[in-house]
Amino acid sequence: MAKNAVNGEMASTDISRRSFLAGLGAAGLGLLLPGAAQAAQSKANEELATLHDLSKCVGCGACVDACREANAHKFPEPKKPFPAMFPASVKAEDWSTRRHVKERLTPYNWLSIQSARGQYQGQRFEIHIPRRCMHCQNPPCANLCPWGAVAREQNGVVRIDAEICLGGAKCKTVCPWEIPMRQTGVGLYLDLLPRYGGNGVMFKCDRCADRLAEGRKPACIESCPFDVQEIGPRAEIVAKARALAKGMGGFIYGDTENGGTNSLYVSPVPFDTLDAAVVTGPGKPHLAPAPDMMADERRLAYAALLAPVAGIAAGLLRLGSRLRGKGPDEVPPAPPSAGSAAGSTTPGASTGRAGGRAGSGGDAEGDAFVGLPKPDILAQGFGKGFADGAAENPPDPKSTPRPGGAPGAKAGGAHKPGAGSVGKGGGK
Repeated sequence: MAKNAVNGEMASTDISRRSFLAGLGAAGLGLLLPGAAQAAQSKANEELATLHDLSKCVGCGACVDACREANAHKFPEPKKPFPAMFPASVKAEDWSTRRHVKERLTPYNWLSIQSARGQYQGQRFEIHIPRRCMHCQNPPCANLCPWGAVAREQNGVVRIDAEICLGGAKCKTVCPWEIPMRQTGVGLYLDLLPRYGGNGVMFKCDRCADRLAEGRKPACIESCPFDVQEIGPRAEIVAKARALAKGMGGFIYGDTENGGTNSLYVSPVPFDTLDAAVVTGPGKPHLAPAPDMMADERRLAYAALLAPVAGIAAGLLRLGSRLRGKGPDEVPPAPPSAGSAAGSTTPGASTGRAGGRAGSGGDAEGDAFVGLPKPDILAQGFGKGFADGAAENPPDPKSTPRPGGAPGAKAGGAHKPGAGSVGKGGGK
């Protein structure tokens, strides 16, 4: 501790390891970017966020249909038969024969609606929740992808570059909601090590990035007949969400989850109550409190060390993809990304705050991780697989709502701003 010579106050001169690692990652990022890209960072596009007013949603599904139509040209067209993977425990994940499925997230369905019904404060409620990628401010999927295939762009959109994604599922393993979904039989792995490397390409919502680039709204927002969603600068959206929640005596989800996201939900019913009422499982995300996955120093250290390596790997993979003589059928390459709050991310160069859950376990639909041990942060999920979607036409499991719900949603980030009693429930 050193004494401040100006005001006599004690000022700390300690530099935390977290600050050091964040700076190290940012420095590594700077080395990877050309001068023009570094200059562009100072003029980054405005970070955008979306607001979902769940008191308006009736679950009509117009947003789901619009999303599917607008993004159909990005959907994968797998080559069959799939190459046999080694070891044999690694299963193919094929959704190409079930493209019609809308009840959950799949490589062909990037937006789905969850419905919660029950009682709150003595009154019945029915709330419908559109679910897709949360587009985190400091996304672990982008920070920890070993090949730099995931990037957070300047406007806050988190995208997977299908040109270089090998389908290792690391992004799914580190996502608090396990959003990305894999389709086997597409992507660069087929031309590299089809039996040993990757297992396809991961897919998720990219917030209609092509439409945003044209100055248009995402299809789900534009098509909603009830104005459930709106999009705008994050600071404005956060202010609107807090004002809306205060006015209805409601609750917010997504403001602080995983360190902050760009998808905010406002509900008259607490999110721990909704989480206990919705059906969760593969492709059906939870609504429980989500700790910051990039909050501990161990994960931050991996991200800082990985950034330059992943950047080089991304460049080599992108070159390899172009040497194939064609680009990916499913998604165009992602444009350059911007740094997140801690100085990440570019395609393959990513850092930030570190920590949280190391991975995910199994479930009734066979989404269990096969192969590598769970404690290995970097290896977990890569090149192996979730058996989710492995069978050609598996029977639907008997999914049931979780009996207890998540503890302490108010303390865990789905919080109630302002005072007053919680709203009457609803959603219609």
